[in-house]
Amino acid sequence: MNSYGNSSPALPDLLFSGLVSLGVLLNAIGLFSLIMEPDGALYATIAKTIAESGDWVNLMVEDRDWLDKPHFPFWMAAISYKIFGINSFGYKLPALFFFYVSVWYTYQFARLNYSRLVAQIATLITLTALHLVISNNDVRAEPYLTAQVIGAAFHFFRLYQRNRWQDLILGSLWTGLALMTKGPFVLVPIGAGLVIHFALRGEWREFLKLRWYAAIVLSVLFCLPELYTLYLQFDLHPEKVVFGKTGNSGLRFFVWDSQFGRFFNTGPIKGSGEKTFFLHTTLWAFAPWSFLLYAAIGRAITRLVQKIPYLPEHVSLGSGLTTFLLFSLSGFQLPHYLNIVFPFYAVLTAHFLTTLKSQQSQRWWLLGQQLVYAVLLIVVIELLIYFEPEPFTGACVWIAIVLFLTLLFARGRWLPALLGWTMGGAILSLGFYNLFLYPNLMPYQAGGEAAFYANEHNTQQRATGQYGLNSYSFEFYSHQKAPYWRTKAELTVAAHQQPVWVLSTPLHLDTLQREGWAVSRLDTFQYFHITKLNGRFLKKKTRAEATEPYVIAEVRHK
Repeated sequence: MNSYGNSSPALPDLLFSGLVSLGVLLNAIGLFSLIMEPDGALYATIAKTIAESGDWVNLMVEDRDWLDKPHFPFWMAAISYKIFGINSFGYKLPALFFFYVSVWYTYQFARLNYSRLVAQIATLITLTALHLVISNNDVRAEPYLTAQVIGAAFHFFRLYQRNRWQDLILGSLWTGLALMTKGPFVLVPIGAGLVIHFALRGEWREFLKLRWYAAIVLSVLFCLPELYTLYLQFDLHPEKVVFGKTGNSGLRFFVWDSQFGRFFNTGPIKGSGEKTFFLHTTLWAFAPWSFLLYAAIGRAITRLVQKIPYLPEHVSLGSGLTTFLLFSLSGFQLPHYLNIVFPFYAVLTAHFLTTLKSQQSQRWWLLGQQLVYAVLLIVVIELLIYFEPEPFTGACVWIAIVLFLTLLFARGRWLPALLGWTMGGAILSLGFYNLFLYPNLMPYQAGGEAAFYANEHNTQQRATGQYGLNSYSFEFYSHQKAPYWRTKAELTVAAHQQPVWVLSTPLHLDTLQREGWAVSRLDTFQYFHITKLNGRFLKKKTRAEATEPYVIAEVRHK
């Protein structure tokens, strides 16, 4: 019997390097594509304001003070703009870099306790898990946070094993950066795994060791830039209106409202949580590895209850499950929230694969992943027929090439074959998404297309803004400052002396025209909320019925 346990040989260097290269390229495809609304374009615009104004303290949205997310991702994007220019590439590059750091740390974390084979498989899983790849195209805070969480966990676990001061500093630094990216809740995925590991090992004295209290102090010190900027923007200015009221404390929001307020649904930003949301969300978000993950967690818990030695460490299980439960109980839930613990899930899944001993289990799981590949292939083909992306021939060629290469290389021993089928499914589906589906969706954001039109045709440099809309992609891609004229009075002031260009809806423009304004429609762009796809929009023949027009017009108050 030829089975792969933790003592099994690692994947050949050439094979591993080739698969890693494919995963790296898969994630890099979206670097030059447009930024998706609403959140990605919003965050890109905030960073643009920082880069253009030189104000690294105040986060502003629509010319108003903005209190929602910490500063770190915006600082990284603004620095990137200074180097590469204000464009999609400049916004996405630092996030992609942090994601690659998280991949490296996943490998290093696995090597602390597992075989090289486990580390290799965990690396490949992290590179190809569906929502991690999507998040490197639709960039928010998660690529940064994924690196910070696994980086902190690695150094703190190595501090526990070897007690080196370098790990104390680096673990605290990553924790401080995570705090400046998402807030205090990051202490859960970073610290819960260690706490559970110590508890299950009966190592109660660990809780008394000064190094952990030093880590807390250092993490807070590394977070001071965030606390100071919040204090400067809000606590020193209680007169500022945020969330419809004055007297806002940035420090209180950071420590309490943005975290516990969302969890208990008592803060200014509310959601509607559903307790099984992440149970079924993980099914597609961690695809094509999700069934293996469920089996891995099930086996780990079963062995733990039976007191049978199985996991060499409990950080992965502890951090992954605690974060999962915390988010499931929260009143505020979004699919990308769990991305930050996917490296832990990858390690658990890789370990599970290498401990499958019986040939029957190996055959069943190989067949299972082949079926996952078949499902992904069917979905992609249906999208091809239904959506009809351009270039259609190029999409057909992509599907044919990946299918041929999968059939050619996903052969031989069960584990390399399983990895070949699973990675082939990821490359097939996510490559189709990044190369054909995503680029064909972006023109329907309307705001970005309108900005490109204005940049090219507004030769007289008319003031350009929005009326009755808040398209962040229009503001981001516009070469001019693109103000938000929220009321007719604001638009009247802007358009009184000379005409202005405005992006608006036909309804708003018709109203202005009836009231005696001079309105000259220049071009029309079709808008659809592309993060909420439906069948009517996806089908090419009915797509026009699902969109609404945005119009860019030259208007003047007579």
